[in-house]
Amino acid sequence: MLPDRVPAYISWEQYERHLAQLQANRARADTTGVVREGAALLTGLLVCGRCGCRLAVRYREALRGYFYSCDRRQVEYGEARCQEFSGACVDAYVSEQVLRALEPAALELSLAAAQHVERERADLERLWQQRLERATYEAERARRQYDAVEPENRLVARSLERAWEAKLAARQELEEAYQRFTATQSRLLPADEQAAIRALAADMPALWQAPAVTAADRKDIIRQVVQQVAVAVQGESERVHVRVTWVGGLQTEGWVLRPVGRFSQLSYYGALRAAIDAGVAAGLSAAAIADQLNAAGYRPPKRCEEFHAHSVQNLPQCRRHVVAGHSERLRQDEWWLTDLAHEVDMPPVTLYQWLRRGWLTARREEQAPRRWIVWADAAEVARLRTLHQRPIGEEMRRRWAARVVGVAGSSPDLESLHNTPDQYDC
Repeated sequence: MLPDRVPAYISWEQYERHLAQLQANRARADTTGVVREGAALLTGLLVCGRCGCRLAVRYREALRGYFYSCDRRQVEYGEARCQEFSGACVDAYVSEQVLRALEPAALELSLAAAQHVERERADLERLWQQRLERATYEAERARRQYDAVEPENRLVARSLERAWEAKLAARQELEEAYQRFTATQSRLLPADEQAAIRALAADMPALWQAPAVTAADRKDIIRQVVQQVAVAVQGESERVHVRVTWVGGLQTEGWVLRPVGRFSQLSYYGALRAAIDAGVAAGLSAAAIADQLNAAGYRPPKRCEEFHAHSVQNLPQCRRHVVAGHSERLRQDEWWLTDLAHEVDMPPVTLYQWLRRGWLTARREEQAPRRWIVWADAAEVARLRTLHQRPIGEEMRRRWAARVVGVAGSSPDLESLHNTPDQYDC
């Protein structure tokens, strides 16, 4: 194939760019894929910092959010899911890094570095031209020697012919190597394009937040400067390590905080418990303990900005002791309702519904806030845990069967069915 020998519809460089774009648009694990309209900004760029697989995005309309999940090994090999985290925090961090990289000062440094690279490339270009001139001269000299030999000297002619062919092959190899070198070198932007980029850089933050700018536009901007983003959650905590690999090979690393669902997932949970235990031992109220935790810089999970009295009361080591303003001693085998729900590993609202239906033995505090206190010994806790683990729908099937029996003739007492130990609603 001899490129650029006849007129073409498009140039060879444009043809290669089209091939690269077509390859990138393929929805495969080794490509970034085409830009789509979803709200997630890093689709196709994220890789797992633990196993190296590409992360997928999952949209949850009920929560109005999206999550990045590494479940390729789960799908292909049946292993456990590697990691999953909220995507908004990582997208915000990468967006901030991109805007910082596109600031005018950073762009000036980048353009200056590009000019330095261009000067080095010019030096390499000059070296290549000298090597090509030398190879051309040696091939031409070998041709002249072959032409000057007498036809009768066949032995000498064959020797000079082989030398000429060797020089021609060496020059051809050198030209091919030069073409490969030229194809791998980046092109320096012309002066007018550099001036346009400088003008846009000053307005980049406003353009990024403009209502007319879509998520697809932001993805295009990110892909122009970011090659890959590796993310690794630290255990099950809220800390997420992010490594951004820029186009050109440079890397930026940092930590972001993701929302977690439990206090035990916090990386500072041990220190948090120690601070709360100290407040409980000192006889402080829940509000006073919350103020101390906020002053120390601790933050609760689930995107909450600060501790409040009710969030402190719901902690395991505080539910039995700390009340907003006063303390009350629990009797033997008594639990706060939230504390018992955590012990049974069920939602507190479900346990409260059981209480409203009269399926629990409970009493209320005499003073405000008059919280519920539930009696449950070891056997009762085990029974509640067993009831909560029943399959969903079992209660409805039992009710339907009871109605069928009633229609047949003998109407059962539905209230007595609910009062039996195996008829509690989950």
